[in-house]
Amino acid sequence: MGDFSLPYLLPALMISVVAGAWLGYLFRRYVAEVHIRKAEERAQEILEQARERAVLEQREAELKHKDLLHKIRADFENETEERKRELTQFERRLLQKEVNLDKRMDLMDRKADEVARREAAIAQKEQEIALREKKAQELVDAAQRKLEQTSGLTREAAAKTYLAQIERDIRREADGLIQRTVQASRERAKTEAREIIVTAIERFATEHTADITVTPVHLPSDEMKARVIGKEGRNIRTLEKAAGVDIIIDDAPSTVLISAFDPARRQVARMAMERLVADGRIHPARVEEAVIEARRDLEESIRTEGEKAAFELGIHDLHPEIVKLLGRLKFRTSYGQNVLEHSKETAHLMANMAAQLDWDVALAKRIGLLHDVGKAVSHEVEGTHAAIGGELAKKYGESPPVVEGIAGHHDDEGCEDRSLLAVLCQACDALSAARPGARGESPERYLKRLEKLEQIANSFQGVEKSFAIQAGREIRVIVRPGEVAEGETHVLARELSLRIQKELSFPGEIKVMVIRETRSVEYAHSKKVTREEGRERKEEGSKVVPPPSAAVFSLPS
Repeated sequence: MGDFSLPYLLPALMISVVAGAWLGYLFRRYVAEVHIRKAEERAQEILEQARERAVLEQREAELKHKDLLHKIRADFENETEERKRELTQFERRLLQKEVNLDKRMDLMDRKADEVARREAAIAQKEQEIALREKKAQELVDAAQRKLEQTSGLTREAAAKTYLAQIERDIRREADGLIQRTVQASRERAKTEAREIIVTAIERFATEHTADITVTPVHLPSDEMKARVIGKEGRNIRTLEKAAGVDIIIDDAPSTVLISAFDPARRQVARMAMERLVADGRIHPARVEEAVIEARRDLEESIRTEGEKAAFELGIHDLHPEIVKLLGRLKFRTSYGQNVLEHSKETAHLMANMAAQLDWDVALAKRIGLLHDVGKAVSHEVEGTHAAIGGELAKKYGESPPVVEGIAGHHDDEGCEDRSLLAVLCQACDALSAARPGARGESPERYLKRLEKLEQIANSFQGVEKSFAIQAGREIRVIVRPGEVAEGETHVLARELSLRIQKELSFPGEIKVMVIRETRSVEYAHSKKVTREEGRERKEEGSKVVPPPSAAVFSLPS
């Protein structure tokens, strides 16, 4: 049975498989047709919905279009109405302007008529005025001719005489006003300046000694003196040549004198001689070495002196070259006064006065110390020491106020616009130089200056004689009263002071006093004098004139 069923089983199975596959295919086809029908139905629904939505959107668009058209139409109508109203108002304004313009034209026509009438009236008035001026000029000419005939002067001569009289009157009044103004200003300035100067001097005092041109050197013995002189004076000649000095050998025991106008040279010679005496080796070669060593020591001493001066005054931040120049002033003199000591005096005085004037004390002290720094190189560079000092201060970094104060502390040309500190420096400079014992000069130069002073005064017209008094600090000028009017004495004093300042060089200041004196003379007659003699003596008496007058003018150096 098993063998019989196997051949039939395989076809059955194949048929079953084919039938199953066919049934599966039919089922899948059925399912696919169902999905297709559903998809078609869904697509149909979507299409219907799209059609309905399109219809709705079309209707909405038509409604919006209608609304937009309605709005545009309404806006156009409103704008048209607004334009109509504006045109109506513009037409009204235009009509009003036309009316106003017509009124203005009428008014202008009336004004033009009025102007024409006034011009005619003015022309008539001008004709009348011209006629009156002509008549007045004729009357003036007639009166002038009559006046010229009466006075015997022409119009031009009378005008010149009148103008000359006016000029004399004005000049007299101006002289009086100038004299009163200058006198009042001088008195006020003297009072204030006296207080400042007295206070400054009370707070600062210095020695009255001045350097001279001869330095004595004391030697241990006459034997050392002979060794210093050397055989046939060789050592002395070598020292003189190397140091640039004159050595005076006199009968004074154990002493030689070193003479030179330059204190630095005298100092070099003195230091070299002291070095030779201490060393004991004295011969020409050693003398030259000693001079070189002395110069080197002097340079160091110069720097030390400059630092010492700056330290004493509390001045810092000075350029090293400025410090050296200050030290060189230790060996410079002016009219016998040591320039470094003079600079320190000026700095102290400026500081005291600046403190009383509420100015910058430190700046004033700095200007006072450096004001004569140009004298350290004045013999090497052309120009005034004030100008040279200003250039040096500018070169080595000093501030503009310091440069201006140094350059302007003298009345040099080109320094018209000076600062107040420069003027204060000039005053303190003169004060330090003019104190008793500060400066001196040779008798010959002193006498020549006095003679020149009197010659200048006597050269002016109207001067009868002049006298230089008070050691040349004052000159009194006596004028002839017939040639110099009373009001002209002040002018003469001013001109004389300017002339002296221009032609003379002097320390301190010179007081110029012009004296005009007239005398009245009468005689008392005794009873025995005859009538004729009395009349003659009476005629000899001069007219009564004003008392003596004087014009005083102080002239700064």
